[in-house]
Amino acid sequence: MFDLDFFKGKRVLVTGHTGFKGSWLCRLLLNCGTDVTGYALAPPTDPALFTLCGLEKEIHSVLGDIRDLEGLQRIFQQKRPEIVFHLAAQPIVRDSYKMPVYTYETNVMGTVNVLECVRLNDSVRSFLNVTTDKVYRNEEREEGYREEEYLNGFDPYSNSKSCSELVTSSYQNSFFAQRDTAISTSRAGNVIGGGDFANDRIIPDCVRAALKKEDIIVRNPFSIRPYQHVLESVGAYLMIAESQYKDEKYAGSYNVGPDDCDCLSTGTLVDLFCAKWGHGLNWLDRSEQNAPHEANFLKLDCTKLKRTFGWQPVWHMDTAMEKVCDWTKTYLSAGDINMEMDQEIKDFLMGAEVKK
Repeated sequence: MFDLDFFKGKRVLVTGHTGFKGSWLCRLLLNCGTDVTGYALAPPTDPALFTLCGLEKEIHSVLGDIRDLEGLQRIFQQKRPEIVFHLAAQPIVRDSYKMPVYTYETNVMGTVNVLECVRLNDSVRSFLNVTTDKVYRNEEREEGYREEEYLNGFDPYSNSKSCSELVTSSYQNSFFAQRDTAISTSRAGNVIGGGDFANDRIIPDCVRAALKKEDIIVRNPFSIRPYQHVLESVGAYLMIAESQYKDEKYAGSYNVGPDDCDCLSTGTLVDLFCAKWGHGLNWLDRSEQNAPHEANFLKLDCTKLKRTFGWQPVWHMDTAMEKVCDWTKTYLSAGDINMEMDQEIKDFLMGAEVKK
């Protein structure tokens, strides 16, 4: 999937490092011996995975807003990163209806600011913009979307990420075509994993209900999404970043999602969580009649990623959900969260080796 030794000693900047996915990415990079700098707002939830695993003590963590171009530029000048992962975003669909201006400012102009810093700093060899499966114009069809298809997300979050893709493409064409800097975007499906405490996400809702010993409230039980463990997407990001660093021919846009067997309805996903958690946990259908629009069916075609890199998912949802429950029970029992994360990373990498 990727070479652990490649990242050893590399100067890597992660925007959005205080978020759920950013924290897992930073933890994996630390396992590689990477010199990690993070730039983001304070952790978006309380509790937060970033705080629980003590990342602020192990990386160079800078609290800042990606809308602040001058502040971001200072960090680029100080740290001179070789590889940049851009994860910072306003990531919640329903919040984007409440805060559309902030969502566009963060997700569009934030991307402009990060790319402008890359343009002005010749240290960067590899840049990856992490977007979402929701960038496509969703026609609710059964076949998965391919990278060359039309971008036009429906809601402010999805649409702002479509715009972020277009910004990246423009910067690539305008400024990086003749430079030794490889630019890619990664359109990931829904991720699950230990330490996600976000609002309006189904697995965090399941965890909160389990901890309170309450029934889980499910608002869209029949919606179908591509689900994967967070390490699947994070591992793919490292693979793309490494590959294009070594050879710019690998730069481009890539879907990162599960096999068809892991495109599940929300109700099926919650059933799986209840079975893995045990203790008689149940869920209730609370379908909303006048809720803001969210897609009912969405699937990615990941053929390009598979053909280009020989990539394939390591964990299907049965194993991924076990890992979610293992992490959560470690947290609930005040166990060693870093040890749990490092063991899951080790298990994942061993699984990737077996699948080669």
